[in-house]
Amino acid sequence: MKMAEVCALFTEQSMKEVSSVLASGNILFASHKKPVELKPLLEQALSNYFHYEAFLFIKSKDEIESIVKHCPYELLSNFHIYGFVGIEGISQTLAEAFKHSAKTKGETGKLVGGTFYWKVPKGNTLESEFGKILGKKNLKDHFTSRNMNTFEKIFKKF
Repeated sequence: MKMAEVCALFTEQSMKEVSSVLASGNILFASHKKPVELKPLLEQALSNYFHYEAFLFIKSKDEIESIVKHCPYELLSNFHIYGFVGIEGISQTLAEAFKHSAKTKGETGKLVGGTFYWKVPKGNTLESEFGKILGKKNLKDHFTSRNMNTFEKIFKKF
């Protein structure tokens, strides 16, 4: 989907100051409504317009800042570092799944401040046992992940 179309759709739903970050599906906007009101409104609008079942996770500037500031890993050129957001309790579920999965060399995961972080060598994201767990259909509406570089870009754009 084109981010310009998503932004236009958010604007049609009375969101203000709408912009996208990269082509990552991250949309920044302002609204007087609470996230609990926005989530079903925007999911329905996206689902209707793009003809798919949309799942959104709405985070405030403070929540994004917390994810960025609490990342326990140093950014290294040969590793991907991901942060996960989702439904209540998903970080604990992911941490437990990671704990019981086989690890590739250098792969680690940590639960910090309610966010699960995953550090995985580049080239192993989809090949690792944990990466395969993340792709299960029964989890698709429970969480999303973003590379920490993306979280930093989102935070800087606020």
